[in-house]
Amino acid sequence: MRRVAAIMKLLVWMVGGLAGVAISVPAQQVPDNLVVVGVPPIPQALRADAARYLEFRTASFQGWHPKQRAMLVGTRFADTPQLHWVAQPGGARRQLTFSSEPIRGGAVRPVTGDAILFTQDTGGGELFQLYRFDFKDGRSTRLTDGKSRYTGAHWSHTGRWIAYGSTERNGRDNDICVMNPNDLKSPRRVLEVKGGGWGVEDWSWDDAQLLVSERVSINETWLYRLDVVSGKLTPLFDAKFRAPGATPHASAYGVARFHPDSRFIYWTTDAHSEFLQLFRVEIATGRETLLTGSIPWDVEELALSQDGRRLAISVNESGLSVVYLIDPKSGRIVLKPKLPSGMAGGLSWHAKGRDLGFTLSSANTPGDAYSLDSKTGVLTRWTESEIGGMEASGFAKPELVKLKSFDGLKISGFLYRPDPKRFPGPRPVVIYIHGGPESQSQPTFLGRMNYYMEELGVALLLPNVRGSSGYGKTFLMLDNGFKREDSVKDIGAFIDWLRKDSRFDADRLAVQGGSYGGYMVLACMEHFNDQLRCGIDVVGISNFLTFLKNTQDYRRDLRRVEYGDERDPKMAEFLQRISPTTQVSAIKKPLFVVQGKNDPRVPLTEAEQMTEAIRNQGGTVWYLMAKDEGHGFGKKKNADFQFLASILFFQEHLLKR
Repeated sequence: MRRVAAIMKLLVWMVGGLAGVAISVPAQQVPDNLVVVGVPPIPQALRADAARYLEFRTASFQGWHPKQRAMLVGTRFADTPQLHWVAQPGGARRQLTFSSEPIRGGAVRPVTGDAILFTQDTGGGELFQLYRFDFKDGRSTRLTDGKSRYTGAHWSHTGRWIAYGSTERNGRDNDICVMNPNDLKSPRRVLEVKGGGWGVEDWSWDDAQLLVSERVSINETWLYRLDVVSGKLTPLFDAKFRAPGATPHASAYGVARFHPDSRFIYWTTDAHSEFLQLFRVEIATGRETLLTGSIPWDVEELALSQDGRRLAISVNESGLSVVYLIDPKSGRIVLKPKLPSGMAGGLSWHAKGRDLGFTLSSANTPGDAYSLDSKTGVLTRWTESEIGGMEASGFAKPELVKLKSFDGLKISGFLYRPDPKRFPGPRPVVIYIHGGPESQSQPTFLGRMNYYMEELGVALLLPNVRGSSGYGKTFLMLDNGFKREDSVKDIGAFIDWLRKDSRFDADRLAVQGGSYGGYMVLACMEHFNDQLRCGIDVVGISNFLTFLKNTQDYRRDLRRVEYGDERDPKMAEFLQRISPTTQVSAIKKPLFVVQGKNDPRVPLTEAEQMTEAIRNQGGTVWYLMAKDEGHGFGKKKNADFQFLASILFFQEHLLKR
């Protein structure tokens, strides 16, 4: 009721719009479940002009059939992403699931291939449920209680069991459970834990053990072996896995996998380096072999074939993915395939051990499913996603930008510029800030955002400020706790660089971002108000104290490590002082706030209080809230409206001189 009342108050605050007159969008323009206040009607000409940019499609590789050379992919034909079957390269995508809610991922049952395990929530609330889809009759059966949160589900290698994390016991702690997915009465809690950062990494090949991880923060992870029958938990590392002089909380572990004979484990860790390196570890002796010592970047993914003879890794090199096939014993590089420059993820070997499947995207190609022949090095594209009838090869290509921040720290980002022949002269710029904050802007396919460059003539800058991943663990921690606003100052350095470059219009700069990027937008609108025209805040944090109080219980401790523990009076005072709601009087430029009602990460109240504060001081603020979304918009009709409204916002407040 409090939130409903707040929305009703918001409608009153927003009356007056831009010029003292109430502005509302005609009902027929607005999808059901959207609350739209202060946004002018979307012109039909804009809808028509942007229509083809709203029809981009992608496909993500989800896994192989264990017997057939066929794959499971995720893609969207209607309003939400669903699971599809592709029987051969270039073959038709046969839709398997038909739901109004997005499918979050799927995995084919090993050995038999008769079923698919997939995850889905409702309304973006992230109370994920597990489902079993049966090929025999096309039915989907919910395996979980419908109200708790179930995450990280893994098939055992025999296909008899699944293991997953569950908050069913108390709604907060992510206990480790196993079940036979064919028996709804079989779920069993193997390990009760404290905290929301626990998860399943892998099964041993005899179904007897699990690799489980406890994530304290992005910089601190603990790994264990868990006996499935007895529940005995055994740590998998000791002090020798710590870098010399490091504290007990200095190491992170990324990916961990059992070798098929269960005598060895492969894992990635930054214990000896700034970056995640891949090790082969003998369980009985603890003897370790570094396999990627010659690669000075994060090893982000690994995939081991069923016979243990082929190992594939994906490495993040300056934001680009590079795939290597290496010898599992020595780390010798067997093959470095020539892939298009872009992002590769979801590596998985076919059961027969020759084909490696993954998703690949680039600035000029949407995400699609591919396979690599490990013997010949031949790359095969299985899906070819639509791009609204346009020629993607002509889209703007990213330029790597490097500069020094206020304290001399080297920072970088990716710049997309409109064609100078079509759009001569200094161009307006949108600085698009990633979330996380432990995320990274990478030169991937921009989809509908290509409209900025192709039709508006606006340049797009994707910065990686301190605290971003991909640049080493020291860089990753440079924004923690009391250093929070140093990352905001990094955006100031990018603004200074843009204003000095004659290719850009120093008087027409804007910021946009989601989640933590939404906080950065609000902070930048305060710190650099006189240098910015406007900003778009999507599901952003507006007050750190209310955020930490209202975010879901299973997330709170993880976020305290990053932002600071508000139970410490000094930290609480600092967080309150730097919060956008505290400094809102400095925001004098137009703001667009976007929020999902069911967001469990950054609750609706963060958007409500920020919008109220702007309106109370007479500022210009547009507001868009989806009642059937959470942390970002996952349904096409909602996302389309958000994008059209964003274009209109920039046309009104950025492009006009």
